[in-house]
Amino acid sequence: MFTKRCVAFLFFFSIFLTPTVSSVLASHSIKLPAPSTNELSVPPVELPDIQIVKGTVKKGDTISSLLNNYLPLKTIYALDRQSADIFSLRRINKGHCYKIILQEGNLTGFEYEIDRENKLVIQKGNQGFSINQIPIDYDVSLEMVVATIDYSLFEAVRKSGERSELAWKLSDIFAWDIDFIRDIQPGDRFKVLVEKRYQEGKLAGYGKIQAAVFINKGNRFDAFLHKNSNGVSGYYDGKGNSLQKAFLKAPLAFSRISSKFTAKRLHPILHTVRAHPGVDYAAPMGTPIKTVGDGIITGIGYSKTRGNYVIIRHCNGYVTRYYHMSKFAKGMKKNKRVLQGEIIGHVGMTGLATGPHLCFGIKKNGKLLDPLTYNAPSATPVNPLEMEQFLAKAQKLSQRMIAAHKQDSPNKESV
Repeated sequence: MFTKRCVAFLFFFSIFLTPTVSSVLASHSIKLPAPSTNELSVPPVELPDIQIVKGTVKKGDTISSLLNNYLPLKTIYALDRQSADIFSLRRINKGHCYKIILQEGNLTGFEYEIDRENKLVIQKGNQGFSINQIPIDYDVSLEMVVATIDYSLFEAVRKSGERSELAWKLSDIFAWDIDFIRDIQPGDRFKVLVEKRYQEGKLAGYGKIQAAVFINKGNRFDAFLHKNSNGVSGYYDGKGNSLQKAFLKAPLAFSRISSKFTAKRLHPILHTVRAHPGVDYAAPMGTPIKTVGDGIITGIGYSKTRGNYVIIRHCNGYVTRYYHMSKFAKGMKKNKRVLQGEIIGHVGMTGLATGPHLCFGIKKNGKLLDPLTYNAPSATPVNPLEMEQFLAKAQKLSQRMIAAHKQDSPNKESV
C-alpha cells in the first residue's frame, strides 16, 4: 500500500512539478562562484617604454655629440641659450657623469653632475623644456676610518679600502701643523669620522670630515668641525683653537724636498757656489701649486733664471715666491687677490732647472726666512660665547670615535 502511494506521488511530481522547476531554472541564471582576479580578462595596460642612458663625459665630448641622436641641432642650441644663466652646456667636462632619459625613444630629460654637490636637470614638458640646478641626492652615512702609515698617507688610505680623496681631505685639515712631505714617518696613524656618500648603494665620494685624530712623530693633533654663528665652518683642536694659521706649511701637498734653504749651495747648472734662499720641492710635472696664504699677486711672468714665477704679498709684511712653473692657473694676473690654498700654477722646469720642481721662498719685512722652520701665527679661536656648545659637540664626537674603534678593533691600541 505504502509503496503504491510513493509511486503515485513520484508520478504526480514528475508530471506537474518538474515543469515548474524547469521553468524557474530557465527564467533565472545560475550564480556560479566568482572567478579569481587572475582569470578575469582585463585589457593590458601599455606602460611607456622608458630608457635611461648613463655615461661619463669623455675627452672631446660636447653637448651636441651627446644629444644629437635624440634632438635636432637647433633644439640643442636653444637649450644651450636657455641654460646659459644657470650652467652653460658648453662647460661640460671630462669625467663628469650624465643621464639621458628616453620615453619611447624620445628624449624627455637630461641630467649632468656639475660638481659633487649639484647637478643640472633638463626636463621636457607640455610647454617645452625646463632647466634647473638642484642638489645631488646622496645617502649619507657617518663612518669611521682607522689606519697606520707604513710609507705615505696615500698608501695608508688605499690599504684601508678608501679612496685617495680622503687623503687629500685629511692633508687639507692638518696642512698647517703637519708637512706631509717631510714630517710623515712609518708608525704615524690616524682615525677619522667622515661622511660617506652613496648612490644606488655604491660609494660616490666623501662629504665633510666631522672629527679626526692624527698621530705624527708621537705628537697628537685633533680636529673638530665647527660652524660659527656667522655660518663659517672651520676646524679646531679640543680646546677650541683654530687649526688654520696665516700660512700653510708647504705649497704642495705631496712631493719631496730636493734642496733646502742654505747660505751656500753649488748651483746644479751654473756650477757656482751661491745662496739658496728657498726650498726646492721635487714633484711630477703639472702638480698643482697652492698659495700658502691670502694675498695679492704683485709679480707674475717669466725670466731666464726663475722661469714662470708668481710673487704674492701677504699681510704683516710677508711675501712668498714660486718659481719654475710649467704654467699659471687660469685667471692669474697682477693685482689679483688669491686665497689660502688656491691653485696658482703647476710644477714645471722652466728657467734654470734640471728637473720638474717648485722653488718656494718666503720673506718678512724684506728678511729671508727658512720656509721649513718659521712659525706662522694662528687664526681666531672659537668665540667664547660658542665655546660651551663646541666643547659638548667635540666630546660627543670623541666618544663616538673611541666607541667605534673599540668595536672594530678591540685588541688594538687606541689612536
